[in-house]
Parts: sequence; structure tokens; C-alpha cells
Amino acid sequence: MKKSYKIDVDCAACADKMEVAANRTPGVREASVSFMALKMKVEFEDGADPDAVMREVLANCKRVESDCEIFL
Repeated sequence: MKKSYKIDVDCAACADKMEVAANRTPGVREASVSFMALKMKVEFEDGADPDAVMREVLANCKRVESDCEIFL
């Protein structure tokens, strides 16, 4: 399953940090972040609960970039 989320981030380097953090989250098959579009696209592993996984993605992203936001 693939979903797209609106994000708020201040710079392209911060968006890269968010992408790395999202891709390291269990349940995420692949994540990509577009700073220009302010969007995060996430493909979930089969059987993963997207809501639970995205809460964990947000927590992981906040660890590397505290002022970022993902609108779930």
C-alpha cells in the first residue's frame, strides 16, 4: 500500500534526514520526501498497519529533526 502525506520542514537537508529516518522504520518498504512539494510518499510492507507505522515514522523523524511535522 502506498500513501502520500503533507509535511512541514525548513530545508532540503532536513527533508533528507526525514527520508533516512522514515526508511529505517519497521513496516516501511520505501519512503521518499520531496522538499519542493512538501510531501512524503510511503510504501508500506505487506500486512503493516499504516497508522501505527506512521506514528513511529513521525517519532523517528522528530528525533533527527525536532521541528519537522507530518500531517497524518
